[in-house]
Amino acid sequence: MAKIISNKRVIEYSREFKTKVVELTEGLDVKATEIASILNLHPMMVYRWRQEYREGKLYFEPSRRISMTKKISNSPITEEQLSELKELKELRKKNARMEKELEILKKWQGYLKDLEEKDSNS
Repeated sequence: MAKIISNKRVIEYSREFKTKVVELTEGLDVKATEIASILNLHPMMVYRWRQEYREGKLYFEPSRRISMTKKISNSPITEEQLSELKELKELRKKNARMEKELEILKKWQGYLKDLEEKDSNS
């Protein structure tokens, strides 16, 4: 995932991690700032990775290397967080649909009001 490459706190993320983050932001229809906060990243990093991905500079190259280090069981995004993101996406869609319905109802009420005014004026 990440490794510290100097005495200063400079972290280098693997291409695989970067591409997975970009694919999450694009695939889940979630704001990049939300993904960044979940992963403890600065939002500008995610924006930069997305731009590099669009420009073709960032792509995942599967390698045949085998890691001899012990795998850390903590993944950057847990299943619970992933399900919360999916639920958030569904709620946003539902909210957008309800806002459209409300707008239609308001227009209908205005239309009925106009009809009543025309009938009373006649």
